[in-house]
Amino acid sequence: MMTLSEFMSEWNSPADRLLVHTSGSTGTPKPLWVEKRRMEASARTTCRFLGLRPGDTALLCMPLDYIAGKMMVVRALTCGLRLIAVPPTGHPLATVDDDVAFAAMVPMQVYNSLRVPEERRRLMAVRHLIIGGGAVSGSMEAELRTFPGAVWSTYGMTETLSHVALRRISGSGADEWYTPFDGVDVGVNADGCLVIDAPEVCATRLVTNDIAEIAPDGRRFRIIGRRDNVICSGGVKLQIEEIEAALRPLLSHDFIITKRPDSKFGEAVVLLTTDTDTEGVMAQCAEALPPYWRPKVVAHVSAVPLTPTGKPARAEAMHMASEL
Repeated sequence: MMTLSEFMSEWNSPADRLLVHTSGSTGTPKPLWVEKRRMEASARTTCRFLGLRPGDTALLCMPLDYIAGKMMVVRALTCGLRLIAVPPTGHPLATVDDDVAFAAMVPMQVYNSLRVPEERRRLMAVRHLIIGGGAVSGSMEAELRTFPGAVWSTYGMTETLSHVALRRISGSGADEWYTPFDGVDVGVNADGCLVIDAPEVCATRLVTNDIAEIAPDGRRFRIIGRRDNVICSGGVKLQIEEIEAALRPLLSHDFIITKRPDSKFGEAVVLLTTDTDTEGVMAQCAEALPPYWRPKVVAHVSAVPLTPTGKPARAEAMHMASEL
């Protein structure tokens, strides 16, 4: 795992680019060279959008091996924030006594913090909390909605040098649509996938694999799911994220929806869960889901596969399902 001093050595080197890696949620992480000047532009845009000022405290609690961690440091360097660095654990606020103006976390870190009274109090005191690296569940949104500070869900990827749009979760400004930053334009292509034009951070237009809907105002958007997370079962296209969202309030154990080849249906829906009562899970699915959405197989696993950044490891889950 990269240390802060190692990253600072890279940042202060004469090279105008840094090597980063994608998260690997759909396969092996890919290397990507990014320009430092574009990272600085991204940092300024975020700080401007959130109204952060020099001297504000920023918390670094994510690994520096990936873009989310690197960009927290770059924001501090570029915009004069006071950086507090803690190990990237599941309880980032356990030892933090300072007032934090700005923090970035993955959903798992937020979930854990909400369940420890002192950490929850510290989380509520964060002026701007951005959450990325995975979907924010409906139950978590409900918990965060009454927070006094601004809580945001982020949209972005390594190629866009972290986020290019934010969606407010807390307060009266809570919204189901993501708002792109100034200078960022979005649209959808013929396949319904989001297309991003963000020249300050990405030299070319980026066609994503995220199926999206554009708001009536022509600017904001929301994500339906990933194009490569579609299951074609019996001639019907099913979106993995929609099935997971329907089951998330009902299932108490960790789970993931995936697929495997099927001689009758082409592809079959598979649910992997840490719950040992697979028959009970199958019964819950039968009661809660439309017929086409119901898993053909429910299997127990010791742990749901995740990437190092906490995202669902879709490729690994598919491989596990193929071996059932």
